[in-house]
Amino acid sequence: MDLSKSEEKKYLLDVIDLKKNILSMIHTVQSGHPGGSLSCANLIYLLYTKIMSINQENPEWDGRDFFILSKGHAAPALYAVLSKIGFINPKELKTLRQYGSQLQGHPVKNSEIGIEISTGSLGMGLSIGLGCAIASKLDQNDRKIYVLLGDGELNEGVIWEAAMAANHYKLDNLIAIIDRNGIQSDGSTEEIMALEPLSDKWRAFGWQVIEVDGSDLNATINTFNKAKGTIGKPSVIISYLIKGADVSFMENTKKFHGRPPNDEEYQNAINELNKIENDIISGAF
Repeated sequence: MDLSKSEEKKYLLDVIDLKKNILSMIHTVQSGHPGGSLSCANLIYLLYTKIMSINQENPEWDGRDFFILSKGHAAPALYAVLSKIGFINPKELKTLRQYGSQLQGHPVKNSEIGIEISTGSLGMGLSIGLGCAIASKLDQNDRKIYVLLGDGELNEGVIWEAAMAANHYKLDNLIAIIDRNGIQSDGSTEEIMALEPLSDKWRAFGWQVIEVDGSDLNATINTFNKAKGTIGKPSVIISYLIKGADVSFMENTKKFHGRPPNDEEYQNAINELNKIENDIISGAF
């Protein structure tokens, strides 16, 4: 069922707030990856609020779904979401990448704040998800395992080894999501190591493939629900997104893959997000 207009409006406002927090964290410490964090923030928020089974009061609840951020450099997006839904104290966001902080540059396992798996070595998240999915089957646990991959990350051979094994073991409890923003650290994915035809590759490995405009809220919800209902094979959602989304000078460029904004850029970015926020409130967005 599609969200109501008021629900959709609240979601859009929440995502803008997440993006402000992402930029604030990265700007404060002058370190991090804004581009890929901005592109996937909406997906992570949607997963945690509309799709996954979780319990903020009992983070280690045995029936919970798992989320694995394989593209670990987008950790600010995950931290912003976990703060928004009550796992992380908002005051802690300012400690990103600082000594002694729980919020390091890549996620570090800490189930108390909703982080299931340590990630950062690109390519490993899907293999970890594969193991979690097999273990859940053996335990007869109905949890779903969601793994968010970067499209540049698909250059890693271990991704395709895991993809082959997931089909072999018929892991219908494993759902991969690809942040298909088309830009990796050194440039266009198609220039660095061409991925297309990407959907055909995953189908050839025996996965159900679902493609979606990741900025379309209701379409993305329906896509996740379709993946959750699949029986007998793993699913991959190819979500078409924009690197640096909603900040014009960060969009579709490698420049801000791993470079924090300076003071002027940060203020310009916040001004742009404030304008979008006002447009949403007024109904002009």
